[in-house]
Order: sequence, then structure tokens, then C-alpha cells
Amino acid sequence: MRLLPMRLIGILLLTIATLPAFAQDVTVTGTVRDAQGQPISEANVVSGALGVSTGVEGQYSLRLRRDAPFYVYFTHISYRPDSVLVDPSKGRKQEFDITLQLMANLIPEVDVEDETERYDEIIRLDAKDVTALPGPAQTVEGLIKTLPGVSSNNEFSSQYSVRGGNFDENLVYVNDIEIYRPFLVRAGQQEGLSFINPDMVANIEFSAGGFEARYGDKMSSVLDITYKRPTEYGVNAMISLLGGSIAIGGRTDDRKFSFITSARYRTNQILVGSLDTEADYRPRYTDAQAYLTYEIKPRWNLGLLTTYSRNLFQTVPETRETDFGTITEALRLTVFFDGQEITQYETFLGALSLEHELTDQTRLRFIVSGFLTDEQEYFDILGQYRLSELDNDLGSEDFGEEKFERGVGGYLDHARNLLQARVFTLTHKGDHRSQDGNSTLYWGIKAQNEYIDDVLKEWNLIDSAGYSIPQFPGDSVVLFETIDAANIVESWRYQTYGQYTTRWRNAQNETWSLSAGARLHYWTVNKQLLFSPRASISWEPNWEKDMVFRFSTGVYYQSPFYREIRDDFGNVNRNVRAQRSIHFVLGNDYQFEAFGRPFKFTTELYYKYMDDLIPYYIDNVRIRYSAENNAVGYALGADFRINGEFVPGIESWASMSVMTIQEDILDDFFIDENGQRQEPGYIPRPTDQRVTFNIFFQDYLPNDPTLKVNLNLVYGSGLPFGAPQSERYQQTARIPAYRRVDIGFTKILVSADKQYESGIFSPFKNLWVGVEVFNLLGIRNTVSYLWVQDVQGRPYAVPNYLTNRLLNVKIVAEL
Repeated sequence: MRLLPMRLIGILLLTIATLPAFAQDVTVTGTVRDAQGQPISEANVVSGALGVSTGVEGQYSLRLRRDAPFYVYFTHISYRPDSVLVDPSKGRKQEFDITLQLMANLIPEVDVEDETERYDEIIRLDAKDVTALPGPAQTVEGLIKTLPGVSSNNEFSSQYSVRGGNFDENLVYVNDIEIYRPFLVRAGQQEGLSFINPDMVANIEFSAGGFEARYGDKMSSVLDITYKRPTEYGVNAMISLLGGSIAIGGRTDDRKFSFITSARYRTNQILVGSLDTEADYRPRYTDAQAYLTYEIKPRWNLGLLTTYSRNLFQTVPETRETDFGTITEALRLTVFFDGQEITQYETFLGALSLEHELTDQTRLRFIVSGFLTDEQEYFDILGQYRLSELDNDLGSEDFGEEKFERGVGGYLDHARNLLQARVFTLTHKGDHRSQDGNSTLYWGIKAQNEYIDDVLKEWNLIDSAGYSIPQFPGDSVVLFETIDAANIVESWRYQTYGQYTTRWRNAQNETWSLSAGARLHYWTVNKQLLFSPRASISWEPNWEKDMVFRFSTGVYYQSPFYREIRDDFGNVNRNVRAQRSIHFVLGNDYQFEAFGRPFKFTTELYYKYMDDLIPYYIDNVRIRYSAENNAVGYALGADFRINGEFVPGIESWASMSVMTIQEDILDDFFIDENGQRQEPGYIPRPTDQRVTFNIFFQDYLPNDPTLKVNLNLVYGSGLPFGAPQSERYQQTARIPAYRRVDIGFTKILVSADKQYESGIFSPFKNLWVGVEVFNLLGIRNTVSYLWVQDVQGRPYAVPNYLTNRLLNVKIVAEL
């Protein structure tokens, strides 16, 4: 946070006046309230590396050792920050009651100096940036994709890869509840709404690796979401060509009961309409969520989170025409379809929590939650295709037209897949802070029951000559791929953890932070007990340049869930062990001023050794595992991020990552042309994306800040792929790089600084209208391939392209 010049002069004069004094303990206490005099809980009270959070009544107590005047900063996600200057010479115990004002500026203040963030592996984001992010997926996951180490090659999907891991390797929490994605989804357009509702989000915390023991057991990352507890009544609404949403929140006058509820509707009609396949698309995605809190009595709070979602994707394909190839070999695939596809996911989640503030330093939380999902995937798609070579003679009158056919054929895809799953969880979490706020002890225990009922019935027929002839005696036709399986898996999972975190300042005025902890995990299916120690240390030297160095390491086991123990053919291997990843992360955080504005440059170098890996491949967004622990691997890379006020008053950032992730499948080999056995050794994993780059930029007209522009630029180098049913070591070709630019233009009609006492705008607190251009450059990115053959049996990989350039209009209102 930038200090005003007069404040700097005041600190300097007071420091000189107290040079002869010795350092002494100073305790700062008080209460943080809003403009109506109501207490604000969970506000951050920070001075240097030390800080505490306010209790349910807004009270705080911060103990520090200081020999000179210092500032104490008060921040909260919904309020403008404030600060006080504390002079130790005025007493060892001083009281300050603070009043914070609601955040309501057109151009919010930017604070790139989050002291808490600097000492751990967590990036904290402003939930308001989700609304500012242009693109088809204005979700929290969309904002996460702009961070270093995070990549995604599909604008339809909320899935993302972190430092070479697949999406199943990422933890996602909402109010300490682990969130699961649909099991049967195979394409991004089927996915529907993300569980996380941006209208309800208060805090976003993300770690790309090296995270603490109090988080769960996955190999790559953790996304921790906290929903809002409204302090006043309000309504937010949004409508666009992609759908709409409404959120209503408030708190009773006695401050005991708060609520926020939201409903969303989304249709990807304009997005899927830009695909190569002409079809009757009927995507309909709806959900409703509610988060209620009630203060039973002082220091006792009850919370209820409920959600219901129904994602339906129905399509009747008609034709498809795709041009591909090179200048010297230009080809066109034309497909005529019969049949339809119906994919539906219904999910329900309910969580009841009881939180008790035992003392000002000790909090206990108990959670009972249940997750239910009912999924079905039905399709019968008959495709009859023609593969043609195009006239590539620039002087020809028929340039770009079909010159002759290379082959004709057909295929028939059939599926009747059903899956039901339920997960019930009992959780206890607690933390205890020391009196001075410098140390915290965390602990937790969880018992979880899982039930999966899965029925798979799929087959695929490919006819590369336009007709099928039985290859064996009788009338049977050999299918290209057949899956017929029915599985029921019921299990218990037990987890516990303990963690200790402390911070201190030494005689050289250097700040140190240390965190150490461990987890235990047991799953009744494979009967494997896992022990995961983790530790991190940070150091802020007393240099002229404002820098912090961090190092974290730990063992990150990923105990299998149902998807990992099921192979390509639906068979379940109950002996699959947990995958293991050992993290080493070295980071640097450098804060500086440029052009008179604050910036922060972050660098992280990492190495991950992995064993007991389960090989897999990815088709669109579907991850298909081998269900065998027969690989070892490693990931090596560097992440860079610069964020700050590129434009005065608004935060933007740029991220870049360079990495590789490799695996060695221990039992794979081939016989070369000399009859010798050869082992392929290390090969790229399916998520081996060597270079990614992202810019999230916000700007406004200097003379009219109500006119704003937001831009999101993404580049990701190509991912490995290979032909169906080929060996993993053969899947090393590369999909073309993913390149995309989305831009949005916004006009603010009503705001806190621009209110109307009468007229149609008078009921609104905030109102703005925006126009977005998706895929501004019109680049057709490839997500996967359709494989066809010509009459000679030669295979061709026909790209499945993503969306084209599109226009969206959006209106956002707050009452």
C-alpha cells in the first residue's frame, strides 16, 4: 500500500525523536465496525509481517515489539482499507476503534502489498475481477487460468492444468467443502456451469504447489473459495446472450442471521453455433445456491450451504465441413449425420457447519456434508464422411474447391452410460493463535464415505470403405471399440492433519516465517496408509529493495478416486496405489515502484519428482486412465508474474511459465527393425505444455473513467497427442498452439459516485452495460482430432476446432 508523503515525514520525525528508546512490547486493541456501527468480522489487522483477524464482534488484539512509530493497517474484501499510526512512547497498550467504509469506487484502490500473501505460497485474488474478465467463461476458474503455472486449451471448460498436472490433481474447496466435477463429461460444451458462483464469492485463494498440510491430498494445486456473509441487503443481476444470473443477500437488524442466494441460467447456443458441425444444439444449464448463517448465541455460529444444478446438453447433428492440411496438401472432410446426443448431469450438495469461537485465539468448526450426482450419457451418432483433396492452384478458377475424393466411409458411435455417486463427509477443523498473533496451530480430522454405481455400455464401428464386410465366419461385424461394464465401489476414507505456523523478527530486523505440518490418509479400498510431511520457510531481508524469499517442500500423495481405478474398458483395479509427488519450490517476491505506482514481480522455480504414476491420455476434456501404477516422472519449470497499476488505480498483470513434465512407463517397449527390444524411456505427459503466456489488462479513459476496457490474451504451446489405440510412447505429436484474445468494453451508467435521485436509474446502486468480442483475432484453436481413413487405409487426423469470433452483450445491475 502506498503511503502519503506527509505520513512518511511524520514517521521519519517520530523515529528520530525516539532513537534512544529501547524496543518494547506494544499491544494494539480495539473494534472494527462499519458505517452503521455494526461489527466487522474477519477483517485483517496487519503491521509488517504480523497480523490477526477480527472476531465475530469485530474485536482485535495485536501484540508487537517496536521501538519506533509504526502503521497498523485494517483491510476487508468489502471495505476500503484504513490505517493508524501507533507511537510506542505513548504507552504499551493502546486502543483504536476503526470504522471502515464500503468499497464503492469506480476505480478501486490497488494494494499489491498483501503482507500475508508474501510469506506463503498462496495468491489472493479480488472476486470483482471475475466480472471484469472478458471471455466466454466468466468464472473464478477463468480468472485462475490467467495466473502463472496454470493453463487451459478449451474456452468451454472450467478445467485447468497446473504445472503439468491434469485437472483431477487439483483441489477445489468452497467453505472448506471439497468440490467434485462430473464424472462422465467428455467434451467442454457438455460441462455446463461451474460449481463456484462468482456472485457469492468473497475470497479467492490459490496455490500452484508447495501448499500447506492443512490442505488436502492432491499432487498439483489448491483453490480455496469463501462465500460471502452479507452485511446489508442487496441484489445483483446479470443478463447476456449467454444467459443470466441473480443473487440476493442481506442481514437482519439484530445481525444474527445473514443469507445470500443465487440462481443462474446459461446457454452456450452462440458458442456451439460457431463450431464446424451444423446441428440443432439445445444446451441448458441451471443451478441454484444458498448460503445461510445464524448466530445461535455469542461465539456460536451455524452455517448452511446448499446447491442444486442441472446441466443438459442435447444436440441433433446434421452436417460438418472441416478444411485442414497444408498449402501443398489441402483437404476437406464432409460429414453427414443421423442421430442425436443427450447428456445430463444433476448434482446436489448440502453442508451444515457449526463454528465456535472458544476464545479470542481458538476457533473450532464442525461440518457435515453430502454430495450427490446422477449422470447419464446417451448417444447414437451415425456419420457418413467424404474425404476430398482441394484444388490448391492459385491460378485455377476452382481454387479451394474439391478436386477429387480420397476416400469415403462411415462410423457409428453408441453409448448408454449411467453413473450415480454420493459422498458423505464428517469434518472437524480448528486453529489456535498465540496471544501476540505471531503463531498459529492448525488441526483437523475427516471421515468420508463414498459410493459409486457406474454402468458403461459403449461401442464404436468404423467403416473406412463405405460398407462393412464381416471379417469372421458368420454374420458378425467387428467393432472398433467395445466397453461393457457395471461397477459398484463403496469405501471409507479417513484423513487428519496438524500444522504449526510462526513468524518472528530477529535482531537484524529481518522477518522470518516457518510452517511445518503433516497429513495422514487411509482408504479402505487399497488399504494404504499415507504420511505426507510438508514445510515452508520465508525470509524478508532488511534490504533497501523490498524482497521476500520463500522455499517450500513436501510429499503430496494423491489417493485414488473412482476415475483413477477404472481403465479404458471399464474394469476396476482395486489395488491401485496413491500417486506421489515430492515438491521443491523456490520463490522470490519483489515489490517496487515504477512511474510512481506500486508493482510486484514474483518468480517461482520448481521441481517435482513423481512415482507410482498412473498413465493416462486426454481426449477433449475426458481423462482416461490405465488404472496401473507403472510410471515415474518429473516436472521442472519456472513461473513469472508482474502485477500492479499499469494504469493508475486499476490492477493488471502478465504471467509467463516455462516447463516440462515427463514420464517413463516402466513396462513399455517395442521391437525395432533389427529385432532388438527398445525401451522408449521418458516421454512427454499429455499435459506437457512447454510455454504459456497470459495478459489480463484493465484500462479506462482518463477523462471519463466510466468508459473501461478489459483484455485477456492467452498463448499456450502445443500439447502432445497420438492416434487412437496407439501406444503412449507413440503419442508425441503436437497440437497447434492455443492462441486467443478476448476484449470487453464497458460503460458505467450508475455508481456510488454517479447516483440518480429520480428517473429509471434511481433504484440502482450500480449499473453498467458491456460489449465483448470473443476470439478477437478469429483464430480457430484445435482441441482434439477426429481420425478417418482413405480407401488405402491411410489415417488422417482431422482437427476439431473450437469457437470462432463472436459478439456478446452484457448488462450488470446492483440494487
